[in-house]
Amino acid sequence: MTLWEAAAVLAAGVGAGTINTIVGSGTLITFPVLLALGLPPVTANVSNTLGLVPGSLSGAFGYRRELSGQRRRLLRFGLAALLGGLGGAILLLALPPEAFAIVVPALIAVALVLVVAQPRLSARLRARRARSGTAAHPDGGPVLLLGLLLASVYGGYFGAAQGVLYMSLMGLLLDEDLQRLNALKNVLVGGVNGVAAVFFLFVAHFDWTAVALIAVGSTLGGLLGARIGRRLPPTALRAVIVLVGLAAIAHLLLN
Repeated sequence: MTLWEAAAVLAAGVGAGTINTIVGSGTLITFPVLLALGLPPVTANVSNTLGLVPGSLSGAFGYRRELSGQRRRLLRFGLAALLGGLGGAILLLALPPEAFAIVVPALIAVALVLVVAQPRLSARLRARRARSGTAAHPDGGPVLLLGLLLASVYGGYFGAAQGVLYMSLMGLLLDEDLQRLNALKNVLVGGVNGVAAVFFLFVAHFDWTAVALIAVGSTLGGLLGARIGRRLPPTALRAVIVLVGLAAIAHLLLN
């Protein structure tokens, strides 16, 4: 890797760490750069997954204030994320790359619709509960847990826009501030990338130079993304989620 190529990977890592902390889909920045350097797709994918783990940790650290009081959710959702991430990592090596080619863009599109409609849908759910005299499940119930498990399977497989999936599911089924949900999302993404990376260590080939450069860049980007993301009002954060999700759909359809 030349000096200019190394600088490009490092810069991509910073960009990926920043956008991952704010919403997700940083893989859409780093993965194409690694492919452009000539890395095989699977090697690029697993190297990218491992390199982005420190960025998820630094992003979660930047959102530590919003994580306060969410220990129970972290434990429940974190277990689903770990199991799903491991399942997705296994699928990456077992299935052909074309397996999710049709399903994933449609899945992200549905998630974006839920993100946009979430305030209205949540208001209707609250009104319905008020009429029936029932209370919302504090952790979203089994429906949310299953949804997060499936989203984590996708995250372990590839990961682009998994943050969009998490935010759409939690935003719809949890009566919670969007920034606190974003803090949860950062921890879940870190768990998925971490467990997938540990699995890949035993069965896949890494480009360790790329891993190191992305790790340094994503760590800086994670801290930067937390500073930016925590200042965004809910409407602006929702708009960023939609824009990134649309970019992910376009990237997947064109490639």
